[in-house]
Amino acid sequence: MTGTGPVARAAGLDWRPALDHAELLAPGTLAALRSWAEAEPAVAREAVVAEIDPGLADTATLTEAFGLELALSCNCVLVTGRRSGEERLAGVVVRATTRADVNNVVRRLLDVRKATFLPVDRATAETGMEYGGITPLGLPEGFRVLVDARVRDGGPALLGSGLRRSKLLVPGELLARAPGVETVEGLALG
Repeated sequence: MTGTGPVARAAGLDWRPALDHAELLAPGTLAALRSWAEAEPAVAREAVVAEIDPGLADTATLTEAFGLELALSCNCVLVTGRRSGEERLAGVVVRATTRADVNNVVRRLLDVRKATFLPVDRATAETGMEYGGITPLGLPEGFRVLVDARVRDGGPALLGSGLRRSKLLVPGELLARAPGVETVEGLALG
C-alpha cells in the first residue's frame, strides 16, 4: 500500500510510511502508531499516510475529489453515555457506506440507557484531534474502540490521522488487531 499499490494509484494520493511522517499525524496518533509498531512490526510498513488539502477532509468531498470508492473510507464517531453517574465513552468505526448503530448496538455495548454523539468542541479538546480528522488510533485512555467487522473484513481502511490535512490508510485486518480494538459484528447499519 505504500504508494505503488492499486489503492494509491486510484486515489492519486502520495502514500508514505506513516511513522516516517510525524508532521502529518496528531501527537496522540503518532504515539499510538509508534507503540503499536513496537508490538507489531507490520504497522511500520503497512500504515501509510498521505497529505491532503484540509478542505477535502470530509468523506464525501475526499471521495469525489479523488474518485475513491466510498467503501474505502471509514468514519470514526465518538459516543458517550452514562450509567450510575459514570460516563462511558467510545470511538466507533464503521465503513462510510454504513452508519453506526448508536441507539441499539453501541448503547448496549456501553451498557447505558442512552448513547449520544460527543459534542464537537469536547471531542476535539479531549482527543487533541481536529474535527474531520478524528481517528481511533490515539484516542485517550477511557475511550473504548469499537470497530465494525466490515471494517476488518473489507480491505484497506481510509481513516483520519488526527489532522484535517492528511489521511491514514491501514489494512482493515491490521486495524482490528490494534491495541484496545474490539471488533463487533453488526456494529453498523446499512
